[in-house]
Amino acid sequence: MRILVLLKQVPDTDEVKLDPENGTMIREGVGTVINPLDLHALESAIRIKESGEHELTVVSMGPPAAEEALREAIAMGADRAVLLTDRKFAGADTWATAKTLSAMIGLEGPYDLILAGEKATDGETGQVGPETGAMLGVPVITYVSRIIEVGEDGIVVEREVEDGRETWKVPYPVLLSVTKNVNEPRLPTLKGKKKARNANIEKMGSEALGLEPSTIGLMGSPTRVVKINTPKLSRQAKLYEGSELIEGIARLKALLKPYLEVNHE
Repeated sequence: MRILVLLKQVPDTDEVKLDPENGTMIREGVGTVINPLDLHALESAIRIKESGEHELTVVSMGPPAAEEALREAIAMGADRAVLLTDRKFAGADTWATAKTLSAMIGLEGPYDLILAGEKATDGETGQVGPETGAMLGVPVITYVSRIIEVGEDGIVVEREVEDGRETWKVPYPVLLSVTKNVNEPRLPTLKGKKKARNANIEKMGSEALGLEPSTIGLMGSPTRVVKINTPKLSRQAKLYEGSELIEGIARLKALLKPYLEVNHE
């Protein structure tokens, strides 16, 4: 079985900054890591690979520096890594990203099982995985929290929904987006790190994928950030101390009283 995992390299910080000119994220000078939820997808793929004769490929779209994330994936247990890198890919929204990923998958021939994380920490949209599956014309199952059985012709999984859980059996090819509850990702081994150091990271650009510049990157993105506002927090604080302490307590009780009455009712 051929397995593919979609990986994304994300900023290793919660303080994400945006370029006010084009609304894209500023990545220069910021440390990066593999998107945490993608690690759960990778772990799922590695476990399936270890259960039989399966081939595991990881793919990421990003700048040349994203090669580091792919080497980490190889150190964890992936067989092969592909980096989609081209300046023309810059500024892509989820649609343009999915189009680029699906082009690579279509070019390489069908994969039986494609796995992705539920969402990326830098965007929180959860759209790239399902959009990629839709563009490929394969079934998509989201919010997968458990892989129950991996058969020769299909896979049985459990997915989380608002009012409980659902069990699905679906034939290959299929794309699964997994939640953090599906497993606990492993750490790379010393042997794996040695393998990753000398591994060949295959690189593909827009020409190799046969994509027109108008359909990828910022030009091919139908969604745009048109305005950026920085939230402003304003607080009015009153400090009561010393002889004013009793007055402060009374004031606090008066402020809380309406809420306590509502909760009591």
